Amino acid sequence: MYHKISDFIEDWKYESESTIKVLSNLTDEVLTVKFNNEIRTAGRLAWHIVTAIGEMANRMGLTFEKVDENAPIFKTVKEIVDEYKRASDGLVKEIKEKWNDETLSIEDEITGQGDMWSRGKTLGALVTHQIHHRAQLTIVMRLAGLKVPGVYGPAKEEWVNYGMEPQE
Repeated sequence: MYHKISDFIEDWKYESESTIKVLSNLTDEVLTVKFNNEIRTAGRLAWHIVTAIGEMANRMGLTFEKVDENAPIFKTVKEIVDEYKRASDGLVKEIKEKWNDETLSIEDEITGQGDMWSRGKTLGALVTHQIHHRAQLTIVMRLAGLKVPGVYGPAKEEWVNYGMEPQE
């Protein structure tokens, strides 16, 4: 939960840069690969990360242009990354322009079940939601044989840069 806009902006900056780093390591070919019926494709996971920004922002009264969550998934990694950047930048821009710290205590119906969440709580959920699905995406990337970039520390492939053997 956030009580200060500046705290959210600082966290979002790091998390969105991390998401762009992960998304950028996808390939167009892997977007539609179905590894298992119980696992979403990389394209579906990436698209969900993108569309959730606008969907949750809209429920908090923010009005920047968003892509519909039911729209067809973009076919290329570049299109997905570009749309992610547009949504992320739109979120930050509108919050900076329209909100202040007191706005974070305003409650909105978020879940579709009548639950009222403060905007500070919703922003916290948006951050953790992105982290959650980004982690799922890295598993799909591993299954596809793609390099996974480190986010909170070095990834397996990056340990050598620190003169260390990767952990098994």
